[in-house]
Amino acid sequence: MRPEILFPAFAPLTTLPGIGSRTAKLLEKLAGGRVADLYWHLPSGLIDRRFAPKIADAPAGRIATITLRIDRHQPAQHPRQPYRVYGSDESGTLTLVFFHAREDWLRKSLPEGAVRVVSGLVEVFNGEPQMTHPDHIASAEEAAALQTIESVYPLTAGLHRKPLAKAIATALTRAPELPEWLDPAFRARNRWPAWKAALAAAHHPETDADVLPDARARARLAYDELLANQLALALVRRHQHQHSGRPLQGDGRCRAKAVAALPYRLTAGQETALREIAADLAAGGRMLRLLQGDVGSGKTVVAFLAMLIAVEAGAQAALMAPTEVLARQHYRNLEPLAAAAGVRLALLTGRDKGPGRSETLARLAGGEADIAIGTHALLESPVAFRDLALVVIDEQHRFGVHQRLMLSAKAASDKGGANVLVTTATPIPRTLALTTYGDMDVSRLTEKPPGRQPVDTRALPLERLPEVIEAVRRALAGGTRVYWVCPLVEESEAVDLAAAEDRFADLKQIFGDAVGLVHGRLKGPEKDRAIADFAGGAVRILVATTVIEVGVDVPEATVMVIEHAERFGLAQLHQLRGRIGRGGRPGTCLLLFSPPLGETAKARLKILRETDDGFRIAEEDLRLRGTGDLLGTRQSGFPVFRLADLAHHGALLEAASDDVRLILGRDPELKSERGRALRILLYLFERDGAVRYLRSG
Repeated sequence: MRPEILFPAFAPLTTLPGIGSRTAKLLEKLAGGRVADLYWHLPSGLIDRRFAPKIADAPAGRIATITLRIDRHQPAQHPRQPYRVYGSDESGTLTLVFFHAREDWLRKSLPEGAVRVVSGLVEVFNGEPQMTHPDHIASAEEAAALQTIESVYPLTAGLHRKPLAKAIATALTRAPELPEWLDPAFRARNRWPAWKAALAAAHHPETDADVLPDARARARLAYDELLANQLALALVRRHQHQHSGRPLQGDGRCRAKAVAALPYRLTAGQETALREIAADLAAGGRMLRLLQGDVGSGKTVVAFLAMLIAVEAGAQAALMAPTEVLARQHYRNLEPLAAAAGVRLALLTGRDKGPGRSETLARLAGGEADIAIGTHALLESPVAFRDLALVVIDEQHRFGVHQRLMLSAKAASDKGGANVLVTTATPIPRTLALTTYGDMDVSRLTEKPPGRQPVDTRALPLERLPEVIEAVRRALAGGTRVYWVCPLVEESEAVDLAAAEDRFADLKQIFGDAVGLVHGRLKGPEKDRAIADFAGGAVRILVATTVIEVGVDVPEATVMVIEHAERFGLAQLHQLRGRIGRGGRPGTCLLLFSPPLGETAKARLKILRETDDGFRIAEEDLRLRGTGDLLGTRQSGFPVFRLADLAHHGALLEAASDDVRLILGRDPELKSERGRALRILLYLFERDGAVRYLRSG
């Protein structure tokens, strides 16, 4: 149950005076539907009205608050002309300009002969100062109550500044006095205000510095949000480990045969990750581990060997991939290893229908298949396992947490549920890993398997396209294959498709049937056929959208051309580049850009030329782009913070993570005075789900 002290904060917006259903709908679209949502809608800037010069001293382009005498009105002679009101002080004249204003209202607000205070942006027109639609018009008496500093908030269509500011001001009067959940010494060291004072200060900035992420009030609120996130994840993780699983300990026979069949030796990183996974599985608690690896670091092999532990222990395992292309590729690549290990694989995707599908379902339910590889199809209700003990989720950021839980729920509950290993080839900055995967233990693969070749990365303006085509011609003569990736334009699939089809047509005129095309709108079999033709050599140039970003594996491809590289994120460019240099020959990646480049795009391409370290690239991507669009998609599974900005608050996140470890070490059930305050914090930031993992108290 939400604590009673928070009831006012979670009341609907319509409980605030003066907010009807229409305004409430607009506010909900902008910030959310409850009073607390307005707490978190912080100003993006401020208007300083303290500058009060004489008319002659008011510079153009600056907000000024000016006292003047109203001299005369000049109504508009034509509907397109403005209404003008002339005023003056001892230093000069100022024209007030109004479009589509009612004359009766203007004459009442600005009566001739009266003294008025006006505030707004000063402009110069025909050499004379003017102010168009002043923000404020007041009598000398009313001017004393005029806000000298106004907060500027992000808006949405249909909602104006004044009603929003009024709603937020009213919401802040309802903010409750909450007990302090911060460690007193830590708060004193940072010189942070109490929670309610921080909220008030964040909404009433005095200077431009007060709207920056490291301003004291904002930093305090960001820390509160990060602390709630870390505490919730730690409680989920502890619950996961306490949940009785069953010890899974294989005898190593299948793994030994599979490793012997590999064309290379495992790296030290792969062996370490396997030891960590084996220790988790043997411990008897339920495993929840993230396997992070750069492009080509050999995660799939580690995941497969982990699944063999379950098979050796007499149970089953499942691997869920985000796309059909990737699921089928995993199946093809793992088939020889499974055969060597004497293990039976099954493939299940949305495309599998009829008797073949029924047979696969029967094999899984009866235990005749040891390992299932598939897509979301594995989540469907008819899919049942005889004894599912380990679930591997490949490319975790493509799935939500609920999908992870749905698949692990297919394990027999009387045997403690399934262990979960999630993998990602998108190296995740430490800050994002903490906020997203803080409920997991983490293994990292930083080395590349032997035989991976370096990729020479170059950036070229698009006007050098003829030279690029000649370079592709030379590469084909040398026996290689080429990816040609077309741009992502404002995440519009239709435009991506058009760009890819146009380039395909151009290249086909030059290279004939050696050119193939693959994009997201092709049906599954067509997509598979296009990639199979490229892998088999029937097609030697594959024009593609970003559908090839993850997992497509053609060792003979050594050249990658990326058009409009400036439109891609760093992590995405790194993923694409990882498709080449996978055989025994070095690769070349040509980044074609359309000048002039902005500073961020320039920095992005520079970093890509300097390094192929995915973890460094991920940190730089976070710094350059912020968290909002790090993976090129909002649906990336990463939490969206209202107050914290991980590009600025990384140190606060580390501190929150350390703080949580100390808190739960001393007060695991949050029963102390600070513990009870922390329970309120969890509810305040809607991390209620974690509270159920605490005993009452």
